Amino acid sequence: MSASLIFRKGLDLKHAVAGVLATNYHSDLVDRIKSADFTYRAGRLTVQLAHEFGFCYGVDRAVDYAYQTRKRFPDRRVSLTGEIIHNPHVNEKLRAMGVGFLSDSPQSIDELQPSDVVILPAFGVTVSMLQRLEARGCTLIDTTCGSVLNVWKNVRRYAEGGYTAIIHGKQWHEETRATASHAVGYGGRYLVVLDDEETAVVCDYVRRGGALEAFLARFGGAASSGFDPDRDLERIGLANQTTMLMSESLAIGEMLKAAMIDRWGVADLDRHFQAFDTICSATQDRQDAVVALLRDRPIDLMLVIGGYNSSNTANLARICAQSRPTFHVSDPDCLVSPDEIRHRPLGSKAEATTRAWLPSSGAVTIGLTSGASTPDNLVGATIAKLEVFCQ
Repeated sequence: MSASLIFRKGLDLKHAVAGVLATNYHSDLVDRIKSADFTYRAGRLTVQLAHEFGFCYGVDRAVDYAYQTRKRFPDRRVSLTGEIIHNPHVNEKLRAMGVGFLSDSPQSIDELQPSDVVILPAFGVTVSMLQRLEARGCTLIDTTCGSVLNVWKNVRRYAEGGYTAIIHGKQWHEETRATASHAVGYGGRYLVVLDDEETAVVCDYVRRGGALEAFLARFGGAASSGFDPDRDLERIGLANQTTMLMSESLAIGEMLKAAMIDRWGVADLDRHFQAFDTICSATQDRQDAVVALLRDRPIDLMLVIGGYNSSNTANLARICAQSRPTFHVSDPDCLVSPDEIRHRPLGSKAEATTRAWLPSSGAVTIGLTSGASTPDNLVGATIAKLEVFCQ
């Protein structure tokens, strides 16, 4: 097999695909609302948009590159390793364009030919998958987000310095799996913690040790092969999945730092604990915008639009649900009627149906935001439905 050709900065066809991207994902209504102080009024309905929502730079870039790829290689087989982003609407558009998904048949990687073109998603891919793809000699289009690349750079730094990467994230998420693989790929180790509860278990072990078998039973699926907490928790470095809540990532860092100080002392902290800022600015901007919206506007209920498997969307819903009735919907079709809405309740893995979700009379103000993988046309369609429902 010949060496793979890798494109990492697009294919010089941005202007050629701009029109179809606008047709598929743009919303004139959303543009008008943005220019009107992010406020839309129609009869008894007021919609307040968060000041940051929807496609982030990394997602916009990934989708743009995918469309450029199809344009550049119209007669070649084009595939994605898996979902380019966590939005079913966008992924179905790509399927309709003839882009295949290797995740539908993982063994198909071994059937790739040098004439094939493979798009790497915004989350990135594991080191082992990249090696398999390169071995096939096909053309690769790398859309990995720059914020994810920054995390990888830091876990490699940890590995090279002899630090175990403690990754705040979801062990099953594509991005976290890819990040963990970069730690191992550079001779390091990793441990994934989901939340402060799991972090507390790690901190307790750092301070007092504990039952090795119980620890490994708890974290066996979230740790590098051969992980030994007695050895691998002596020197740790903090990283995170870029779509997690910044406040949680910071709190987890402080918990781990305090445990290391208790165990090793302040004077020796740098030798045992490292932390670099790997928070995604776009994720944080959207979280900050929701906090500001709930603080500054008289919101009756919140709608959060985005794929149910989108981590950053789920975290936006978590923030909203702390103070308002909140409905996380995957798309406008979830708004079935003024009396019925399909949504994913906080903490649930299944979609549910709620009745009497929308006040039937009187003025109502609905706050609205969307995840970083949600295009504006879905936001616009949702607002149009709300207007009909509130007539």
